[in-house]
Amino acid sequence: VQVAESGGGSVQAGGSLRLSCAASEYTFNPLCMAWFRQAPGKEREGVAGILSDGDITYADSVKGRFGISKDNAKNILYLQMNSLTPEDTAMYYCAADQKSCRPDPATYDYWGQGTQVTVSL
Repeated sequence: VQVAESGGGSVQAGGSLRLSCAASEYTFNPLCMAWFRQAPGKEREGVAGILSDGDITYADSVKGRFGISKDNAKNILYLQMNSLTPEDTAMYYCAADQKSCRPDPATYDYWGQGTQVTVSL
């Protein structure tokens, strides 16, 4: 199974973007799907995760600004990003894990190639 992100781009501070992530197999239904990001020179960090039962977690840095959701009918994961700041500039990755939904990238089994988000002043 492969997952692929789309929707990145460049935006000014205060703007919004919506990322999407689709799996290559329609029947793919992992326990957890999540968004991570990695800025240059920094470690990959968890942004948001959603369990198959709908439970959601967010990193403190994005609470109130980002929203993760999943369209189960289309099997597409979304990340709505609002009130973006330059600190949100990073490569954003979609990931899936069959075992847990921890914000630890080492535990995830499936990764997309990433989509770049750049926020300018």
